[in-house]
Amino acid sequence: MSDLIGFHTIRECLRESPDRARCLYIVKTRRDARIEELIGLAKDKKIRYQIVQSSWMRQRGVQGNHQNMLLDCHEIPIESENQLKAKWSDLPSDIRVLVLDEIEDPHNLGACLRSANGAGFEVVVLTKRKSAPLSEAAMRVAQGGNEGLCIVEVVNLARFLEWLKSQGVRIYGTSGDSAKSWSTVDFEGPVAIVLGNENKGLRRLTREKCDELIRIDMQGSVSSLNVSVACGVMLFEVLRQRKLRS
Repeated sequence: MSDLIGFHTIRECLRESPDRARCLYIVKTRRDARIEELIGLAKDKKIRYQIVQSSWMRQRGVQGNHQNMLLDCHEIPIESENQLKAKWSDLPSDIRVLVLDEIEDPHNLGACLRSANGAGFEVVVLTKRKSAPLSEAAMRVAQGGNEGLCIVEVVNLARFLEWLKSQGVRIYGTSGDSAKSWSTVDFEGPVAIVLGNENKGLRRLTREKCDELIRIDMQGSVSSLNVSVACGVMLFEVLRQRKLRS
């Protein structure tokens, strides 16, 4: 089981993935329009809800700004490489894939999931080793951004990138030392955007499997962006280009 806390995160789960929800808990002292909305959603989806004392959150060991609400859920589904391949033909022909190569900070992971959702990406790929878990901390930052995404965990990322290429997906890795600027890239067709570890960047084999390495131009005194910020910049540029063509 996993816990979701905070209004926006819980609302998105109740709206988009009600089958994951087990029970909604509301602290007794809190009753306002937001709470009524969540209770209404729970009733509509036939999800049990319970009013609890303020001490209940402490006894459960809830961390962070829970806003006096918690949704007890089944674990977030993570698909395998084989499961993704089995349904690949049902996915959009101009598919957008986000690949996270050993992102270890749960806050960065949550922010990347939120950006992927907002930019209309269909698939997010995580490495099985050295990747932050889909924890309460990550979900709190994602604020429901994981809902509707196909989240896939792979063992051998280099091999998986080769398979993506065989499906006609063009793979762009982000690297500050690349000679090619992101602003010159045409993201038409099926694409994958690959971002590396917060400290080390892309691993050598990951870099070698990319069709192109691209950089985000910097003008100030800092040399690079936080990985979650870079993720938002790249993914929304893909979305911007898609909307211009539509």
